[in-house]
Amino acid sequence: MYTPRAYMETDLRLLDSLLEADPFVTLATVDEQRKPFVSHLPVLYRRDGDDVLMEGHWARPNPQAIGPEEALLVVHGPHAYVSPSWYPDHDAQARVPTWNYAAAHLTGRLERFDDEDALGDLVARLSQRFETTAGGGWKYQHDREDQRRQLRGIVGFRFFPSTIQLKAKLNQNHPESNRRAVVAALEAQEGDDARAVAALMRARTP
Repeated sequence: MYTPRAYMETDLRLLDSLLEADPFVTLATVDEQRKPFVSHLPVLYRRDGDDVLMEGHWARPNPQAIGPEEALLVVHGPHAYVSPSWYPDHDAQARVPTWNYAAAHLTGRLERFDDEDALGDLVARLSQRFETTAGGGWKYQHDREDQRRQLRGIVGFRFFPSTIQLKAKLNQNHPESNRRAVVAALEAQEGDDARAVAALMRARTP
């Protein structure tokens, strides 16, 4: 990921917040013929200091379920269009439109598993994580044979990143007056993404 120094982040709390807000990631691999393949998946995220673990599963027919070990996992943060008309110095500096956003790219190793107990535990934790946010009440019940049978259709994975690249492109290359003006304009927008970008900017604006 192209990351100018001004937009580079090293604090893993940004990764925490991105995955708390949106744990639906993009997982990319390249096979032996150098053909790329991408899946879009929800994940469970855990961090202990600098040690990060992501867990999820594929449908068994997904080529990644038997694919290579190395992978790129993309975490998508909030993003918003920025109009040059918002900048106080837009005429004097001939400002142009841009897009502010935050994202993370993680490269590392995939570990696959398909034993029934481990898959059952994963599905139980995934459902607990996402049913509560959706207001639902479904729970995986490992003592039900019909639910255990469904596990045959999936393959689980654990993703262990070796490198984590964090980017927050938030007008850091602009004077404070411009940044404050963009924050105000984004906070006035109706979209959640715009307001989330404004919050990231406000946290980084003196």
